[in-house]
Amino acid sequence: MNEFEDLLNSVSDVNPGDVVTAEVLTVDNNQANVVIEGTGVEGVLTLRELTNDRDADINDFVKAGDTVEVLVLRQVVGKDTDTVTFLVSKKRLEARKAWDKLVGREGEVVTVKGTRAVKGGLSVEFEGVRGFIPASMIDTRFVRNTEKFVGEEFEAKIKEIDPSENRFILSRRDVVEEAAEAARKEVFSKLEVGSIVKGTVARLTSFGAFVDLGGVDGLVHVTELSHERNVSPKSVVSVGEEIEVKVLAIDEEAGRVSLSLKATTPGPWDGVEQKLAAGDVIEGKVKRLTDFGAFVEVLPGIDGLVHISQISHKRVENPKDVLSVGQDVTVKVLDVNAADERVSLSIKALEERPAQSEDNNNEKRQSRPRRPRRQEKRDYELPETQSGFSMADLFGDIEL
Repeated sequence: MNEFEDLLNSVSDVNPGDVVTAEVLTVDNNQANVVIEGTGVEGVLTLRELTNDRDADINDFVKAGDTVEVLVLRQVVGKDTDTVTFLVSKKRLEARKAWDKLVGREGEVVTVKGTRAVKGGLSVEFEGVRGFIPASMIDTRFVRNTEKFVGEEFEAKIKEIDPSENRFILSRRDVVEEAAEAARKEVFSKLEVGSIVKGTVARLTSFGAFVDLGGVDGLVHVTELSHERNVSPKSVVSVGEEIEVKVLAIDEEAGRVSLSLKATTPGPWDGVEQKLAAGDVIEGKVKRLTDFGAFVEVLPGIDGLVHISQISHKRVENPKDVLSVGQDVTVKVLDVNAADERVSLSIKALEERPAQSEDNNNEKRQSRPRRPRRQEKRDYELPETQSGFSMADLFGDIEL
């Protein structure tokens, strides 16, 4: 009876919420049995109160003879015995200390570890404190699969701390945006119009390709992807491909950079004088038809014009009446103007002019109006008076 009273007296020296030092007596079945120093009261330290890792081995954390600082959680009385023990926690004591360290650190960037994908966001851990990153604050773009951050360490900015409510909110997006802004300023400081730079194709759209220049995305418009016309971006480049591009324009205020891929590759008109010359007869394919003629591709990327007057010796009202897109034709080169990127072609120059029949020629000659015969003009000097002269005297040399 006296021993039990002594035990109760010693127990009264230990209260939930106390921070005490305990010595590990034994380790077994994922729990450590400890004795609280200065009291003789025993306690239980489970694996759950050592770490959040459910698959961990308790022997990696404590062993018999170790001294640990723990937080007293609650009293436990044995059902079949009169023993009194306490449930203690090392993990929660570390969390309390971490909370104390967090107070006043809003706005600071810290390194956290993703622990679990939860509804509405991601659960993380920082120095023993569980925090939360809402889905809208994980990245600059909405992240549907937050599982990829579980087990990963990354930086996040502390947004809100409330120890009384166990509220610890962070934002990874803020860190990403600040890093992107710093990178953007650095990239713009180095970019110059006309320079050739390397970049990685980030994404493709119907109107072109966005290229990551190391923090700034520049646009290669579809017209600047290739010297060929009407190409699809995905037929020229692919996402992840590293390419060299020429800087065409920079608008730092709007964050825009215009780029050209085709400007870094030889154009079809380079050295065209060695490939084409006036008088050459070559094969081509009709690419476009207009009211004034047909454009025929004679070399890759080079279309020449067959003017409507050069299609046939016969009168052509509309090129579509005699030619079609995709048709193969033989043409004669009339002129090559590399400076203006123009080639003049002719189809009728390779065709024999239709012969005109003699009857048609006679009809044309007969149909011409006859010019009136030119009459001889004579000058006659009349006498001052007509007295003494007859008409015969005046016109005597004319035979009637």
